[in-house]
Amino acid sequence: MMVDTSTLGRFHHQRLEFKRCLPAIITSHRTLFTVLWIAAFASVFIWQRNVVVGGFFLFGRTLPPRPIPKLRPVAFNLTDFGGVGDGVTLNTEAFERAVSAISKLGKKGGGQLNVPPGRWLTAPFNLTSHMTLFVAQDAVILGLDDEKYWPLMPPLPSYGYGREHPGPRYGSLIHGQNLKDIVITGHNGTINGQGQTWWKKYRQKRLNHTRGPLVQIMWSSDIVIADITLRDSPFWTLHPYDCKNITIRNVTILAPVTEAPNTDGIDPDSCEDMLIEDCYISTGDDAIAIKSGWDQYGIAYGRPSMNIMIRNLVVRSVVSAGVSIGSEMSGGVSNVTVENLLVWGSRRAVRIKTAPGRGGFVRHITYRNLTFDNVRVGIVIKTDYNEHPDDGYDPSALPVLRDISFTTVHGQGVRVPVRIHGSEEIPVRNVTFRDMSVGLTYKKKHIFQCAFVQGRVIGTIFPAPCENLDRYNEHGQLVKHSASQNVTDIDYDF
Repeated sequence: MMVDTSTLGRFHHQRLEFKRCLPAIITSHRTLFTVLWIAAFASVFIWQRNVVVGGFFLFGRTLPPRPIPKLRPVAFNLTDFGGVGDGVTLNTEAFERAVSAISKLGKKGGGQLNVPPGRWLTAPFNLTSHMTLFVAQDAVILGLDDEKYWPLMPPLPSYGYGREHPGPRYGSLIHGQNLKDIVITGHNGTINGQGQTWWKKYRQKRLNHTRGPLVQIMWSSDIVIADITLRDSPFWTLHPYDCKNITIRNVTILAPVTEAPNTDGIDPDSCEDMLIEDCYISTGDDAIAIKSGWDQYGIAYGRPSMNIMIRNLVVRSVVSAGVSIGSEMSGGVSNVTVENLLVWGSRRAVRIKTAPGRGGFVRHITYRNLTFDNVRVGIVIKTDYNEHPDDGYDPSALPVLRDISFTTVHGQGVRVPVRIHGSEEIPVRNVTFRDMSVGLTYKKKHIFQCAFVQGRVIGTIFPAPCENLDRYNEHGQLVKHSASQNVTDIDYDF
């Protein structure tokens, strides 16, 4: 089921960050895509200035909250099951009773659970098939921040054990397994994991199990997540695992950009046929990280992430990258397109990371229309990300990286536009650059850095490419062969 609700609240709570980045955006982007993004931001900013409690202010009048649409044959309110939205009362049983009632309606088209305005404290609960969870305007689902109420689950089969500790892992606040036809949507209501307590305990090494995601859906299909805000997850925010046919649209994902460890925005993990579009993500780790299992466990599980479209996103990651592939990619990643992406105020823009022992492949990856604004390193491919689940990995299991293209890459305030760090063991093959012009922070000589890479540059790009790449003119005619594909020009000192 596709949900077409208003996107006015997509960037709620982001006014301050928007004001900080607006001048750089205006000066660095001249394409129609950028003009449209600026217009969208401006309209949301103006609208947010008029928001008041209980509705919004327009032309001197306070309008009532938006009515909740009926998207299933049967709709319930959480209050029908005893829910109390005072931010204190625990509503876990109310959610469980509501989900149980909806689970009986599958043959009738399923059911809808409306979460009305209020603050709805809850421990983790499960979804069911043929269900729509609708979080209304001014509604907040609050995760209970006491880990004693979070159930323990077996480790993910493609990871071998909990990502941070051996043995069981904590489940997610909102969870689903072996489901079909699930919708999480709303009028930009919020699901808040209250991760501050989790982050503090993690840093103090007071947790005995891997932290749980905010939303995790496993072994499921036909999933829509749209028009909602997800924030302050204990761990990864939105984690679809071994799922098919997923749409994520008009979602805002927030966490502090520092001191919020591992709060990735969206982590597609061994997923197939996925669309992520029109989202704003600013978190304490990768905004998006495509995964498919870790070393020997991911190789054995053997489920690639494939056929993924990512488009029309604005993202920020101060400590990691805007869009990453890996490092857990042992099941393989292929047929991924990233287009119309703005990365601002970040350590890295787009990154592929892997290591000996991962096995698998990253291939047929297309990047188009990328804009970098105040980014330390623009494009990164790293083949020595040596973090392993245990000593049982096979160092001779070498990943294959090939068929990766970058077209229409622009930006300003970038220290190192490109750093492709292949190795003799893991060379990077068939990389293509075309239509690239990136404004630089430092006028250094070696800012397009390469090692053990084979590929081509079509037309003129700025800055000048490394000597590892063949040069072609705009008509596809070879102008100059590479000096050596194995030249190493990597400099991590700036």
